[in-house]
Amino acid sequence: MSNKANIMLVHGAWADGSCWSKVILLLQEKGHTVTAAQIPLTSLENDIEVTRRLLSEQTQPTVLVGHSYGGAVITGAATTTPQVKALVYITAFGLDEDESLESLANQGPPSLGSTSIKPDTHGFLWIDRETFHSSFAGDVTVDEAFVMAAVQKPLGLAAFSGKEATPAWKTIPSWYLVCTEDQMIPPPAQEILAKRMNATVHHAPSSHCPFISHPQAVADLIALAADSVS
Repeated sequence: MSNKANIMLVHGAWADGSCWSKVILLLQEKGHTVTAAQIPLTSLENDIEVTRRLLSEQTQPTVLVGHSYGGAVITGAATTTPQVKALVYITAFGLDEDESLESLANQGPPSLGSTSIKPDTHGFLWIDRETFHSSFAGDVTVDEAFVMAAVQKPLGLAAFSGKEATPAWKTIPSWYLVCTEDQMIPPPAQEILAKRMNATVHHAPSSHCPFISHPQAVADLIALAADSVS
């Protein structure tokens, strides 16, 4: 049996587990067992529960990774899963106690990319296909952005109001990848989030989708966290 930590990847809004495909292959090359969660994006509670259920099948020490909204999910999911030994935030929300995405968003001006977010009549949020490339994934290819926009998985409005209970990053070592060209979560906000969780910080000249445009930087940071566990 390998002594390398397992790795679980949690996607964010407007994506699914397949967004990690390039990163998964790089981590597998390093000898890690990798799982990508498929969360429903219906509410923070539901998404945390799905992640915990998947984690319950992990018996080895595990590195839990979240992108964007997935950061809020891993922050809640890891509090009752002792096998999680490290957290990795990829331009992600690390909410504090009683904090929500909504309350965090109200602390500053809206990001440039947030103007592309549009509600439907069923209580879900989408990114406008016409501006998906520039706002969400500015440094991926045109073809990649076209496919991502076409298969995007919407975020339930309820996910914005869900509040964090006890943040896992207060007791579990954390790493953070700041994406300096991100139009969705402003880089200064990422720096603040990383600093308050005392995370080990790396930077990438990336849009909001480094798993597509800079997969090696993402895999290297995750592997660094995994090495600390192993």
